[in-house]
Amino acid sequence: MKKTLIKYPYLTQDVEVYENDNGHKIVLAHKEGNMVNVSSWVKTGSINEDDKNNGISHFLEHLMFKGTNAHKVGEFDKILESKGGIVNAATWKDYTFYYVTIPKGPDNKYFNMAIDLHADMMMDPIFPSEELGAPFDIGDSKVTDKRERHVVIEEIRMRQDQPWTKVYNICNHNMYTNHPYKRDVIGTPEIISKVTREDVDNYYRKFYTPKNITTIVVGDFNHEDVLNKIVEKFTFPNRKEFKSVEYEIDSPVTSTKYIETKSNVQTSYAMFGWLGPRAKDLKASICLDLISIIFGDGQSSRLQQELIEKSNEGIFNVVGTEHYQFKDGTNFFIQANFKPDSKEKALELIKKELSDLLERKISGEELLKAKKRIKSRFANEAETVSEIGENIGYYETVCGGIKLIEDYLNILENITVEDLNDVIKKYLLINNAVISVLEPEK
Repeated sequence: MKKTLIKYPYLTQDVEVYENDNGHKIVLAHKEGNMVNVSSWVKTGSINEDDKNNGISHFLEHLMFKGTNAHKVGEFDKILESKGGIVNAATWKDYTFYYVTIPKGPDNKYFNMAIDLHADMMMDPIFPSEELGAPFDIGDSKVTDKRERHVVIEEIRMRQDQPWTKVYNICNHNMYTNHPYKRDVIGTPEIISKVTREDVDNYYRKFYTPKNITTIVVGDFNHEDVLNKIVEKFTFPNRKEFKSVEYEIDSPVTSTKYIETKSNVQTSYAMFGWLGPRAKDLKASICLDLISIIFGDGQSSRLQQELIEKSNEGIFNVVGTEHYQFKDGTNFFIQANFKPDSKEKALELIKKELSDLLERKISGEELLKAKKRIKSRFANEAETVSEIGENIGYYETVCGGIKLIEDYLNILENITVEDLNDVIKKYLLINNAVISVLEPEK
């Protein structure tokens, strides 16, 4: 078994990364205290879906909690939560992950129980038909067999009514040409209503393979004992490795793309979106984080100060930025909520602030302040076992390896104002933006 040591900032011991002969990675991180976090990150999400099965990754995440051959549905949550555990999962474009955060308990009893149950769920889910619910015609109002697929469909419908989700989905869809990132992670009611148990099981067996999964344990424990236990429990029965697909990365638009949609909303929404570098391009990714903080994150950001705090016009209710990082390229967004009769003025003001990023260059003081915020955030993420586990999982799954964590603070410290200007010119020009606007119907 291959072993690598990683120097993780703010932790007192090196993080141990083991790669089993079958490709399964096991990461052990030391964090003093009584709490432990056990998680498994799977390298699959909407990136591995198409127009026929969009949403199956998220649907599978729900169904993983519906029992195994050893434990009936509901037992997993009930047992661990009765011991003070937090049990949950999440699906996004590049990954699906499952975790348990729990006190170690007397003689590590709860901790060992968490590993056993987590491994059982990951290795032997049975997807019982009575929990899945039968496929049905989405237009059939007479369906009474309400099962997990109906829970997911209701979740989709609730999201479809959210203005921010709507304006984001339209922007995201139009930023891409062919890449699977263009699809909404949660899927559609039409697809989820038709997915069969066989579809779910085949998808699980294709992507929940040794090379696709990293299991992470964070806490204060005997590393040799835990390593042996995970190797013993994660057996991957009847699993065959499939060749992973490498997708061609879409190029940004070369002239501003504008999409306007009307809906039953009372105010107007806008989202400007850009395609950025791969997540593993750490320097460029950190630069965009810094730009996001300076430009639109928090009360002291430029957008907040210029368009809300100092403005006498009262056009904007909300304005800010987001930076999402993905394996095949980051996304940078400006998002705003404003008065519906001021659309043209609002868009003009946002564009002016964007151009001012280069005209009124970022100052050394702004950069220093943003660096301090990121350092503080990075330090805070090393305070709890769950945040350490999530950070490790992100780097391993999205960035291609946690080795990058060693270089993070050094790269951050050496970024200059000129570096930020170069990134703005390369990724955040208005000609490369997709603008989605959501307007009231009346």
